[in-house]
Amino acid sequence: MKKLFLGLALTAGTLAFAQETTKTATASPLKNDVQPIRFGIKAGGNSAYFSEQKFGMNSQKLGFHAGAFVNIPISKQFSLQPEVLYNQMGARDVVYSTENTVGSTTIKTKGEDKVTMNYISVPLMLQMRPMEKFYIEAGPEFSYFINGKNKGESTISSTTGGVTTTKTESHSEDLDKDQINRFNFGLGLGLGYDITNNIGISARYVNSLTKIDKSRPAAENNNRVFQLGLNYKF
Repeated sequence: MKKLFLGLALTAGTLAFAQETTKTATASPLKNDVQPIRFGIKAGGNSAYFSEQKFGMNSQKLGFHAGAFVNIPISKQFSLQPEVLYNQMGARDVVYSTENTVGSTTIKTKGEDKVTMNYISVPLMLQMRPMEKFYIEAGPEFSYFINGKNKGESTISSTTGGVTTTKTESHSEDLDKDQINRFNFGLGLGLGYDITNNIGISARYVNSLTKIDKSRPAAENNNRVFQLGLNYKF
């Protein structure tokens, strides 16, 4: 992770220098109404789940995204924003939950799995500004699967005469890369607001169209993710 954020910092510095160079080289009296090209960095939280699950708190896997972007104005209201992100997806699921009472003893069992999937994502967003500081965006997102992990925990609680004893077991294993579709394609829809000239907030929903597990149909086997984050433009 230290290498990731060091790389982002170096990228940001390089982009800031390139921005100044671009301003000098491309200034034109014919484009006074169009904002200059701007570079930036962004980071925030993810809430992800799989398409086969019912949307709800029990299915949401929390993660994060972080990366860099360039905002390229096309006109006064429209701009194109390519991004490169380290992007966590996945899901959380209660696999089973039971409760049985035999005599004076009540036994509760619960099993929960969490799947974390790490991607390098390249969104390509078209942004439209109905107001100066507010924008809406939409576009494709291309992602490549790096690695992932499945973690689970099972709990057995036994209550007799008001006294409860609990036993917990956990497991963790890497996802089999041979079973995962490395390429992930999705469509994103979002909105954002510029708090200042440099700092902004954004929210985005990405619906993937390609399957995760190669052996299962795509319709019941793809990623869904909500993103909420901050961005800084140089």
